[in-house]
Amino acid sequence: MSPVAANERLVRAVELARTAIEGLSRPDLDARLARTRDRLADERVRVLVVGEFKQGKSMLVNGLVGAPVCPVLDDLSTAVPTHVAHAATPSVAIVRETERIPVPLDQLARYACESPNRDEHRQRISRVEVNIPRSILEGGLVLVDTPGVGGLGSVQGAATMAALTSADAVLLVSDASQEYTAPELDFLRTAMAACPNVACVLTKADLYPHWRQILDLDRGHLARAGIEADVFPVSASMRWHALTTGDAELSAESGFPELVRYLREKVLARAGELACRSTVHDVLAVLEQVVSTLDAEAVAQRDPERVQEVIRELTAAEARATALKERSARWQQTLNDGVADLNADIDYDLRDRLREITREAEQALQDNGDPSKTWDQFTTWVQQATAAAASANFVWATQRARWLAGRVAEHFDAEGTHLLPSLRIERPGPSQALGSIRAMTVKDGEPFGFGRQLLTGVRGGYMGMLMFGMFGTLVGFSLLNPITVGAGLLMGRKTLGDERRRIVQKRQADAKVVLRRYIDDVTFHVGKDSRDMLRGVQRVLRDHFTAQADQLKLSLQDSLQAAKNSVKATQAERDARLAEIKLALDRLEAVRKHASALLPGAAT
Repeated sequence: MSPVAANERLVRAVELARTAIEGLSRPDLDARLARTRDRLADERVRVLVVGEFKQGKSMLVNGLVGAPVCPVLDDLSTAVPTHVAHAATPSVAIVRETERIPVPLDQLARYACESPNRDEHRQRISRVEVNIPRSILEGGLVLVDTPGVGGLGSVQGAATMAALTSADAVLLVSDASQEYTAPELDFLRTAMAACPNVACVLTKADLYPHWRQILDLDRGHLARAGIEADVFPVSASMRWHALTTGDAELSAESGFPELVRYLREKVLARAGELACRSTVHDVLAVLEQVVSTLDAEAVAQRDPERVQEVIRELTAAEARATALKERSARWQQTLNDGVADLNADIDYDLRDRLREITREAEQALQDNGDPSKTWDQFTTWVQQATAAAASANFVWATQRARWLAGRVAEHFDAEGTHLLPSLRIERPGPSQALGSIRAMTVKDGEPFGFGRQLLTGVRGGYMGMLMFGMFGTLVGFSLLNPITVGAGLLMGRKTLGDERRRIVQKRQADAKVVLRRYIDDVTFHVGKDSRDMLRGVQRVLRDHFTAQADQLKLSLQDSLQAAKNSVKATQAERDARLAEIKLALDRLEAVRKHASALLPGAAT
């Protein structure tokens, strides 16, 4: 069944459930089903296409959709993420913070690619959205062409690592010119921990005759690293030629059909299965609450003698539901304590990583002499190391947040049937925080050119000649003689060396001050971003479970009121109400069977 048809069946099941509960005065349950339907309408499967610079990511996306949606230029690279999704009419828009601005199709490369003339206004673009009518995208697939990550050691890598937490799949792109590098393997390890589906794509197979040897080497690296990921060798050039000529055999040889099959069967199908399970769970949970209310009322109407017993049971259940909303509830305590512990752990982890970077950087400054000669390389290394530490801390924080959500769900629902709300972390992650930090700069040190060196040497030599000359006059030598001249030369050389060491030490001290200030800024900004992320998770979980407690309490209140009303009813009124309850339960049972049949593996 196609993803579109499966989605339509789920939407119909939700609408049947909404129709079945009409007239029962439960706007809260109807609102829950409405949110479920809205989620289905906007259910998208994000696939990140990542890799280092100039590995063929944009060509890969173009080959998958069969259209030049991502600019491919020899001298420029992708500068901002490009989201390619399905739409009936082609369109392009740029997203700047929360503002979405449509732009002409022919302006795509201007905004998506890097440029030496990019002004500050254009640098604030967070992503570019491209919508085109393509069958591969109809099931909700969104391909995200990301800037080159440069491994884990780059600010772009930090942005990509943050995006992993909200992705459904990742395609790591590496061309056939060389085997996997250490940063690529590090990136894969982290991606495997943050994303459910990770695959590797070996591009430009047509350009390198030895691509099969590279493919074997890459698979060996993955096996030794303990990374289980499929590797797909592809050729975008062959794919384009096949599309323009209609050559099916050449298309199969390009390797793209296998990759498309993977996206449909391993990514879209799994995402569709998850959407199906969450939708059916919501429908069945709503039906269960309504059925429990009607069942309790039916018992009271059918057997008036048991009314008081039913009322006692419902009153006790209502008290338990009320307790779920109190701050003293176990799930509330677990959530609040867990977030506090996570804040402390994440802050410690970030500080520990950055302290290690500080120690290594200070040692490098001490060992490498004058920092002014290697300042550009040094600052680049520090920025890359801090970006790697911040991104690893962000991914770890996201994983711990999801673990905490599971803990809370266990306390709230001992049976383990409760589904968690979506915890996709849509925040930009550490990349934005790192981008707001001022660059590492040091003031120009003391000039030590030829003139000052000459003056320093002459001053030291003069003092040496004068000192040793004075000693020489005591034994009958003249003030100026070969010994005093030699002593002057030696003292001049020593003074010159001492001055050089003093200047280098001063420059090292200034560089260490700049380094510590930069690390302190990173700790402040990235720590604030992590705390904001955890507070967002806390609010989502709190609101989700509180809403569930409210719905349960309202259902029990309705059951309790119906049981109390049955005491005053006549036999004729009881019989009429029992007939209404039976019809309602029959409708709800039909909807329950219809929804249950949609679950994967259910008998049809």
